[in-house]
Amino acid sequence: MTPAAHDQLAILAGQREDLQAQHLRTEQAYCLAVLDHITAKIRAACPEAAYVSFAFYSSSRTLGLHGVLGAQPSPLGTCPWLWDNHGGPEDEHPLDDIANQVESDVETALAPYSSPAWATVRRNSASDGNSWLLELPPADRAARVAELVREHHPEATAVVVDGRAAGRVIEIFEGVADDGTPVRTPRPRWSADCDTALTKLLGQLLALPALADRHLMPLPANYTHPFGISTNDQVHLMPLPPTA
Repeated sequence: MTPAAHDQLAILAGQREDLQAQHLRTEQAYCLAVLDHITAKIRAACPEAAYVSFAFYSSSRTLGLHGVLGAQPSPLGTCPWLWDNHGGPEDEHPLDDIANQVESDVETALAPYSSPAWATVRRNSASDGNSWLLELPPADRAARVAELVREHHPEATAVVVDGRAAGRVIEIFEGVADDGTPVRTPRPRWSADCDTALTKLLGQLLALPALADRHLMPLPANYTHPFGISTNDQVHLMPLPPTA
């Protein structure tokens, strides 16, 4: 291979990698946009909806819709059924009219192996066999992040988010000290469940360009990682919106 041909091959390989990365980002954003679209329709018909229950067939990557459930009332309680897709005529519900669209859109949101929507899926422990629950996203992800953070850190004003780790929080900013420097908490005081919930929400926020542009900012020029690790443009500052 001539030097010129080698250079051209290297250029094309780089362009191919860039296109593949762009395709992945677009596909992930599309999956979440489809999920947000059908979530809005579900909640318009059933405001208490929290989960979609379904059977998943991995060989064909298709699903069978079971119904819609509400939020778990207590740690030991089970999610209440709000709508059964296989109910009889006596169980008429507004969701009956969009059942096919719910099934199709959830299937689309979960079709790619890399879909971030999979982070919100878990087995339905209250049912035997092929039964899964997809947690519907909140109407405002940033507001929900702020609520979860302030449940444990009431004075939090911002978090540092690591996009390299799927949205994990590196540290929290909690106001300003007497000397004018920000108060930084590198070890958040929350449970593993809270950390998982935050990482899911922040991963989705990172994957949706409109939300990322609205809520994520570059780090201050003088920022240093609390554990001495290098940072790059995938590490962001997220100011927290006000909470009630």
